[in-house]
Amino acid sequence: MGRPRKFSEQDVLATARRQFTETGYHGTSVDDLSRATGLSKGSLYGAFGDKEALFRRIFEDYCADSEEGVAAMLEGPEDQALDRLRKWLTAPDDHTGQPGCLLAKATAELASENDAIATRSLAAYETLLDSCRRLVEQAQRAGHLDPAADAEALGGLILTTHRGLEALGKAGVDAKTRNRIADAAIDSIAHRVR
Repeated sequence: MGRPRKFSEQDVLATARRQFTETGYHGTSVDDLSRATGLSKGSLYGAFGDKEALFRRIFEDYCADSEEGVAAMLEGPEDQALDRLRKWLTAPDDHTGQPGCLLAKATAELASENDAIATRSLAAYETLLDSCRRLVEQAQRAGHLDPAADAEALGGLILTTHRGLEALGKAGVDAKTRNRIADAAIDSIAHRVR
């Protein structure tokens, strides 16, 4: 029987996730992970396998959390669906220093060379698109969006806007500007009652 671990697995995973998000998969060495987590290379390998296995576990958890977070927006009254979408696009005033989206970063860096990452990225984006579509359908039933509009395309527009706003935030665009863009995106699709 092995010795009990003297570290919190969840803390190590969270620290490694921050490291991968900050420096990317290729820009992160095992030495970087060892320094960040405080674990020796041997302990990292023993607990999580090699660097790729650790990354894939972190990436899977991140994708699942993202999917669950957007799916949770489906809960609530349909007449508030558009407000939930607007809130999702709206950046908090203290958004500086946020690590960014590991899903977007890993997709851009690894999907062309790693079939497992490409497959998981596509599945995550398809799930996010489906949740956004369902939120649009809720808003349509509530009379807040044109019932004849293509809900799938509008859901895609919302998701694309969300990802774009995250990128603008990472580039340093202030929250006020990003929130004006978010409002414009929602207002442009909102049903005008005549």
